[in-house]
Amino acid sequence: MPTPQETLDTLTLEERVSLLAGVDSWSVIALPDRGIGKLRVTDGPNGARGGGSLIGGVTAAAFPVGIALGATWDPALVKEIGAALAEEVKSKGAQVLLAPTINIQRTAQNGRNFECYSEDPELTAALAVAYVEGLQGGGIAATPKHFVGNESEIERTTVDSVIPERALREIYLRPFEAVVKAGKAWGLMTSYNKLNGTYTAENAWLLQTVLRDQWGYDGMVMSDWFGSRTTAPTVNAGLDLEMPGPTRWRGDKLLAAVKAGEVSEETVAARALAVLRWMDRVGTLGGDAGTGERADDRPAHRALIRKAGAAGTVLLTNDGTLPLKDPARIAVIGPNAKTARIMGGGSAQLNPHYAVSPWEGLAARYGADRLTYAPGASAHRFVPVLKGPLTAEFFDNEDLSGDPVWTEERDSAEYFIMDGVAGGKVDPAAYSVRLSTTVTPEETGTYHIGLHAAGLIRVSIDGRQVAEAWESWTKGRTFFEEGNDHVVFDVDLTAGQAHEVVIEFRTKPTDNLHLSAFYVGLEKPLGEAAIEEAAAAAADAEVALVFVGRSGEWDTEGWDLPDLTLPGRQDDLIAAVAAANPRTVVVLQTGTPVEMPWKDDVAAILQGWYPGQEAGNALTDVLSGEVEPGGRLPQSYPVRIEDTVGAQGRAAAYPGENGQVHYDE
Repeated sequence: MPTPQETLDTLTLEERVSLLAGVDSWSVIALPDRGIGKLRVTDGPNGARGGGSLIGGVTAAAFPVGIALGATWDPALVKEIGAALAEEVKSKGAQVLLAPTINIQRTAQNGRNFECYSEDPELTAALAVAYVEGLQGGGIAATPKHFVGNESEIERTTVDSVIPERALREIYLRPFEAVVKAGKAWGLMTSYNKLNGTYTAENAWLLQTVLRDQWGYDGMVMSDWFGSRTTAPTVNAGLDLEMPGPTRWRGDKLLAAVKAGEVSEETVAARALAVLRWMDRVGTLGGDAGTGERADDRPAHRALIRKAGAAGTVLLTNDGTLPLKDPARIAVIGPNAKTARIMGGGSAQLNPHYAVSPWEGLAARYGADRLTYAPGASAHRFVPVLKGPLTAEFFDNEDLSGDPVWTEERDSAEYFIMDGVAGGKVDPAAYSVRLSTTVTPEETGTYHIGLHAAGLIRVSIDGRQVAEAWESWTKGRTFFEEGNDHVVFDVDLTAGQAHEVVIEFRTKPTDNLHLSAFYVGLEKPLGEAAIEEAAAAAADAEVALVFVGRSGEWDTEGWDLPDLTLPGRQDDLIAAVAAANPRTVVVLQTGTPVEMPWKDDVAAILQGWYPGQEAGNALTDVLSGEVEPGGRLPQSYPVRIEDTVGAQGRAAAYPGENGQVHYDE
């Protein structure tokens, strides 16, 4: 088979240029006549989603998130997970995993802390190398990200991370240096932000001087999605691949830049050679390495996920109540008790094969007859999504006029798409859709309707508009900062009555990421009675287990946390339960530290993170004493938010000022 250099020598300038940008959202162009097969990538790092949307799609194994693996302090276990993920990627017909995320947990409020391993550069480096070795040992390319200075999600696509070189070298670059020198990573992904005044995707000091000249990197460098903003500056600086496709900055623009003398043919050749070397390592140089996606639910991966989930669980405090020997009555309380919180949000999310809740894990271990349940409080950021079925009618215009050109059934009022809208019958940048369903509530009362959209949206019930972000739409932080912030409206509904619900959505120009998305939720909110019911259940039990925390709605790409308190009335819930039963065990599931004003009033605290699809089983293994809680904190837990970076009146340090965030701590 020809070498990458021999293949390069057969390519025209136009063909070389075609290799330097994606052909669609998840693949790089194939040139079959030149022996080049299509290369496919898939999102990670806690699984392999495949080429589908962030919502739905072919099911995949959901492994523990980054901070949960960081809490294991176990490179051997992480390497084993990397090897398993190589098998997962192959089941999705891909050859590249966009992982691991190895930025530093610089602040306690970073929305993406859950994806990262630690605040410590050496722990992060050791685990990142293990992950890369395990993954690439299975023939799948790793893509450590985001190179570099992406330690916050606030204005992340434009912010300038101002980092002194010593801090940069010793802390923020250290994991990347390790995966290049020790892990021999085949790919890297640049961050969206600027580094000391220059976008990382066009930062020659970063991509050439440090990465290639000083570290000896011979792999491929790609942009984050829509993270390339120029033609000649990115190519000359060392960015090999613009993603996603179709190209915005290369193709004909790059050919014109070559003709104008702005980019040399030798530079194009160097960039193309890096892509061909990448293809050679994963097996697409010589033909397609894999096609098609399948759900591959492997027993060995189930067992590994359960093992790793327990290994990362941290026992924060314990007065001897844990482990639970053989209690006759257990009160299972909290918003996360019957809901499996298995992962964070954003591009790391996937459609899991299954998800085991704490209730299910406890019922399997102790028997459901010993358990009583009370939700007590809510923990969501968004009003829970409206479930279908809903009939969606798509229009090839933005004003819902004429006849629909595409009709489909949807199982919820949640939608996210970057391309391929309505079977290709509409322009993905200029369309509208009307969704219809009926809702028959079980209780009469005031309900919440919540919505947000990357686009304009309005909701009518029984012919009357009751909620909108249409006339009042204002840019916020949802959908990777392309949507408005979630807004909530009240509506009165009657038990037993079928209410007609109509949702209308239309596209609008985007700022950075080319997508359309919306979310509509409906619920009857919990009140004081729910906390009283939970306290009563606790008083009647030998032990009360309170499952609280956040979810992927809070711990997510695209925005930072507003504070370190538990959402909603969860602190009040814990206090009430602890007052009713001194043997109260709190199980936290978050991707960051939280304030714990009730810490001294409860018997034990477990930090369970987001441990993947076996969440309930892994947590039960620890609670029951069948498995030792193996975790140690990878990030410092402040008593109060005032003890964290950016809370000392130094806004320039965090969240930033005037488009800059200064790493001056």
